[in-house]
Amino acid sequence: MAEQSAYPAVFLMGPTASGKTDLAVALAARLPVDLISVDSALVYRRMDIGTAKPAPELLAQYPHALIDIRDPDQSYCAGDFRRDALDCLAASRARGRLPVLVGGTGLYFRALEQGLAEIPEVDPALRAVLDAEGRHLGWPALHRQLSAIDPLAAARIHPNDSQRIQRALAVFRSTGRTLSQWQALQGRQAQEYRFLKLVLAPPRELLYQRIAERFAAMLRAGFVDEVAALRHQGYGPELPAMRAVGYRQLLPYVSGETTLELASAAAVQATRQLAKRQLTWLRGETASHLLPVAEGGQPLAAALSLIEACWQRKH
Repeated sequence: MAEQSAYPAVFLMGPTASGKTDLAVALAARLPVDLISVDSALVYRRMDIGTAKPAPELLAQYPHALIDIRDPDQSYCAGDFRRDALDCLAASRARGRLPVLVGGTGLYFRALEQGLAEIPEVDPALRAVLDAEGRHLGWPALHRQLSAIDPLAAARIHPNDSQRIQRALAVFRSTGRTLSQWQALQGRQAQEYRFLKLVLAPPRELLYQRIAERFAAMLRAGFVDEVAALRHQGYGPELPAMRAVGYRQLLPYVSGETTLELASAAAVQATRQLAKRQLTWLRGETASHLLPVAEGGQPLAAALSLIEACWQRKH
């Protein structure tokens, strides 16, 4: 489809704690938009405080699609997101409204824009072998193995991210082709949509300050009780949902293995590391528009100007 006839949609991206939700809501108050969450943690029910999920009253006034659609022990992957997001885009288009996809999960944005390679299913027995190797050798050792065969994937994966290391190694061992090679075979998304990419770009010092302040506010709001309740309901550290930043660091505290002070420091540090990885990914995004963020303000005027120009080209 020609660029001129492609339907507009907005990617509102940025690192954690950069103010994406506030800007999205401000846009929704002024424009006929549909908000669609692009966040791998917000999909889970009962994980509210630690994910910085918008408050129920805010969601009632400004609904976000793809929030609270899974229980913490249910899987949700980039392919699931792509399918759901395309449904949301089609529904928004049918209503003549502007879809605004807001979040910080880069893999989801990329899956929607570029599609996903059809990677063959991996034998569960091979996954079990890799799990045993990880327990015996340590996941950083397996990460070094991955670096030797697939440096591109290894650069995106933390040395302790057992789930993603296991998957990347399993794909290579079962197919003889690296995960990066499979991903290079991705087909482009049919050009039904024209994506305007807006990137919130706060200074790193301000971002780190916001991260620390937000985590302190989470603790005051009852984050520890939320983690304890999830653990009591049987949601343990082996679940991908419970390995989300903040939850993974507080689980040892609610289990009596560490102090709240140490757990909190680890959570803040892990969130900073997440933000750093997100910033690195965002710097690689092409055709994006940086929206500078200053203390006490948000780049609403700049966002409105870019969106209105994109929306007018629809007609």
